[in-house]
Amino acid sequence: MIIAQLSDIHAAPDNGHLARFDNALAWLKPFEPDVLVISGDLTDDRWRDGYSAIAARLETLSCRTLILPGNSDDRAVMRAVWPSLAQQGPLHAVVDTPALRVIGLDSTVEGSAAGSVAAHLDWLAHQLDQAHGRPTLLFLHHHVFMSGIPSMDAIACRDAHALGTLLHHHPAKPLAIATGHVHRPASGMLAGIPAYICGSICPANPLWLGDAHVPAVCDPPALMVHRVENGALASHFIAVSPVNGR
Repeated sequence: MIIAQLSDIHAAPDNGHLARFDNALAWLKPFEPDVLVISGDLTDDRWRDGYSAIAARLETLSCRTLILPGNSDDRAVMRAVWPSLAQQGPLHAVVDTPALRVIGLDSTVEGSAAGSVAAHLDWLAHQLDQAHGRPTLLFLHHHVFMSGIPSMDAIACRDAHALGTLLHHHPAKPLAIATGHVHRPASGMLAGIPAYICGSICPANPLWLGDAHVPAVCDPPALMVHRVENGALASHFIAVSPVNGR
């Protein structure tokens, strides 16, 4: 089973990020993923036409989709464009398959760039209970381990420790936790569970670790492919060309 993940498109009328999104989708198409997760920050400045453009592209795919909001998103506009999303409260979502339960946890906080999941842990525990022995993957927007990039870690998931405590003790703990938000790929751990940050469709952030040196950035658009086979997970970081057709 293949779960593809795209994150942080940040489409706006004055940038070419939808074209970068198109290139990522074109790269993915031959894989025929079973589920595509978009882990937040779809547009900037509440650009409704951008959400509609993304929705139109997703409608051409044969796979199921799970769409999560990020801190730059407008949940009201997302609900209008995707009526299948929860029409009240957080935009949590679940995609069930016979072999895997994919859980999307809305980590956004109104008016804040940082994330929080403390209010949603009971919901998450219930969704893990409903796995009924199947493996699970957990997706959210905000990263749950410190990336080392001070400006991004200041707006990470604020209560990742509480999330880790729940997952550590739950019998259906996820195979992995996958997020976005940082605009560059990374891997870490939370409570002994592998945790990943998917790179961004939009231009990447530098690997600035807080000192005087700010490295050059030449990362292309990025995505992840998560493969689950017989309950075992392999997760791959993928880079695609920003140039159409290459």
